[in-house]
Amino acid sequence: MHPNIERVAAELAARGATGEIIELGEAVPTAAAAAERVGCAVGAIANSLVFDADGAPLLVLTSGAHRVDTAKVAAIVGAAKVRRATPEFVKAATGQAIGGVAPLGHPAPIRTLVDVALEEFDEVWAAGGVPHTVFPTTYDELVRVTGGDPAEVA
Repeated sequence: MHPNIERVAAELAARGATGEIIELGEAVPTAAAAAERVGCAVGAIANSLVFDADGAPLLVLTSGAHRVDTAKVAAIVGAAKVRRATPEFVKAATGQAIGGVAPLGHPAPIRTLVDVALEEFDEVWAAGGVPHTVFPTTYDELVRVTGGDPAEVA
């Protein structure tokens, strides 16, 4: 098992999460691909997007059904500028590569916003630390295990 999967699974268990990481066999690089693979609405996919907020990492867990409004997010977190992070920045902040970034299991805590649009789904799916893994959770559990702040991010 990949060390990232082990780290995410251990964090999920330590925080009392109920879902288990599922290996899909191949990468699911988009919310649409992940939704098709697990059989859910694209909006139920919790994309883990890392941004550079004035030089600090910011994780936004957003519904796969829409795009993050970086100006809105900047206002929420009090940053002058929020922009998509480079792959190197993402890897340094999370220990994980773009396409498989999990909402937890990072080397250090990352400020996290959780899209309130995910609340409409009974079950949401998030990445498990590598591009071919996911795990099921609920909106409330996702907020709890990440310590994230609910926010309108789109």
